[in-house]
Amino acid sequence: MAFDQVVHGRQDDFEARHGDRGRFTFAKHVVVPKEGTQLQVSFMEIPPGQSAYPYHWHAGVTEAYVILSGTGRVRTPGAEFDIGPGEVVVFPPGPTGAHRMTATGGEPLRYVDLDTTSEQDVIGYPDSRKTMAYTTARPTMLFRDDDAVDYYDGEPDAG
Repeated sequence: MAFDQVVHGRQDDFEARHGDRGRFTFAKHVVVPKEGTQLQVSFMEIPPGQSAYPYHWHAGVTEAYVILSGTGRVRTPGAEFDIGPGEVVVFPPGPTGAHRMTATGGEPLRYVDLDTTSEQDVIGYPDSRKTMAYTTARPTMLFRDDDAVDYYDGEPDAG
């Protein structure tokens, strides 16, 4: 989908992409995609007791959530706090912006997810000690941090 026109609508006007892996369950209605834009916009919905994504941070993306309905618990490096309708939370790039949000009430947590975009990004997963490299030019790659190698490892001229 190319973003070259004004977009207007409600959550149900945009097709949902669903994720379901253990305690990670969500419906994501993409309003504006990240490819070819400066700002990705999505409606998100997380069922009670679930999270959309693992605890993570982005090196090249700022994320902001505007809570529409439901309640959640946000985990960050500095604290955990509750969040509800009418509130906003912004996560800066880098490890200080690490986050995970879990729906805590008896109804789904619904929010608007606003993300800056980048053709390249590195995403860190502190709990599982993984790093993901994202680029529009190559497939996404995930690495365990324990598998790190020296910069010159495998280079024929490195001696």
